[in-house]
Amino acid sequence: MNQAQAMKQLQRAQAEMARVQEELKSDLVTASAGGGAVKVSVTGDLTVTDVVIDPRAVDPEDVAMLQDLVVAAVNEAMRQAQELSNAKMQRVMGGMGLPGGLGF
Repeated sequence: MNQAQAMKQLQRAQAEMARVQEELKSDLVTASAGGGAVKVSVTGDLTVTDVVIDPRAVDPEDVAMLQDLVVAAVNEAMRQAQELSNAKMQRVMGGMGLPGGLGF
């Protein structure tokens, strides 16, 4: 592969990565904690879009438990969104067949 072909392939990869990054903005994952007492939705670009707390999980005497559930749900949703993003980017880069060192 000559340098001009490599550059064209790299440009196609960049365009495809930009398309996937835009797509990730509308991909949504949802995670829960406490048996569904707290649910958090996150987009593929790691934006928290929704937090739903079951009113039964709100105990004024145990705010720390609710805080822990929110943290757990957010962390799990972020992990899932990152996995989704990584999988999509790997598909893009794996399908490009870039020459040595350019496969990221």
